[in-house]
Amino acid sequence: MSSDTSMLDTDAQNQPDKGTGHSTRNIILLAMTQALNGSSQGIIMAIAALAGVALAPDPVFATLPTSVMIIGLALMAIPATMTIYSLGRKNGFRVGTLLAFFGGLGASYSVAISNFFLFCLALALVGAGAAFAQQYRFAAADGVSDDKKARAISLVLLGGVLAGFLGPKLSFVAKDWVAGQEFAGSFLMISVIAVVAFGLLSFTKLAPVVKVDKHEYAGRSLSDLLKTPAVFVPIISGMATYSLMTFVMVAAPLAMVTLCGHSVETATTAIQWHIVAMFAPSFFTGQIINRIGAHLTAGIGLFLILLCAAINLNGISEWHFYLSMVLLGVGWNFGFIGSTTLLTKAYGALEAARVQGLNEQLVFGAMALASIGSGALLQLIGWQSVNVLVIPVATATIALLAWGESVHRKEQKTAF
Repeated sequence: MSSDTSMLDTDAQNQPDKGTGHSTRNIILLAMTQALNGSSQGIIMAIAALAGVALAPDPVFATLPTSVMIIGLALMAIPATMTIYSLGRKNGFRVGTLLAFFGGLGASYSVAISNFFLFCLALALVGAGAAFAQQYRFAAADGVSDDKKARAISLVLLGGVLAGFLGPKLSFVAKDWVAGQEFAGSFLMISVIAVVAFGLLSFTKLAPVVKVDKHEYAGRSLSDLLKTPAVFVPIISGMATYSLMTFVMVAAPLAMVTLCGHSVETATTAIQWHIVAMFAPSFFTGQIINRIGAHLTAGIGLFLILLCAAINLNGISEWHFYLSMVLLGVGWNFGFIGSTTLLTKAYGALEAARVQGLNEQLVFGAMALASIGSGALLQLIGWQSVNVLVIPVATATIALLAWGESVHRKEQKTAF
């Protein structure tokens, strides 16, 4: 078998031609499903720590359920990629919605019976389901030509705008669905969302994944790929962007309510606008990347995260939190989409599964560590110290991106 020959998954019969109407339909459907997945994450980010305070044996563990959800996502990153490349994208994504469905039911039940351990396990299952949804952006990018990848990724993530409004709002509206059990209804909503997402995925016709025969050339080894700046720079940038965003965001609602005296509604509003800010720039992030480049776009994102930390260090009013959460969201958008765009152009089709799986594992592993550290450090050293720790990581990553851009330009000149 030649190096250009590969086995295609069961979606192959529905493979869209790049640049056709099928690609547009897929992007719309994936954006809608992304909105639903983001709404589930928004529910957890808005009220999991608040539910955790009531369930946990000690307030220091209040953010542990959110962290366990992220750990579930991180641990499932590579298995999710393998499942998608084994069953095909559509079926793989459906598996993710089923995991979220059962996780939502478990979380609702655990709140109703006040079981903190079961609550953590249920959110880990929701996180495992989210690991599949994180692959939506790769499905969109792989279905279009190189010059349209940034736009496709941006449009899929644009679904998060709706999630920003729906998630925190649904968590607040549904929190009393189960009589006498505050927040149990909010987690039940995650299961409802998963059912709708499963239905939407049924209408997609996604580009098939490429499977490598054991006798076939499989591209560069993972060690060789990781030595390539075009691969390791965006992976590190993605890790820094997602972990810093999580580090600040997870601590923010708890800091607002328990340390700064703000209301639960104020905290959920701040998270709502944060989530909107994470995804609303996707209207134009793709164009920005095409105009100024992905390295610079990602660097601007990390600079905005620095500004977020600076604002948090200068005040604790409602408006300080609102502004900082918006900047944190926009910074994540630029940093994450910029990093993802760089990565999707750094490997061949036969290398995709390895690079994508490793990237997801590292990015969400870093995110999980940031979430765990955020809650503990908030209790131990305070809100301001949490923000001080953002500065060296963001600064170092900006420098790495500048170096990566320099290497990229030199390689382009050499090629010509």
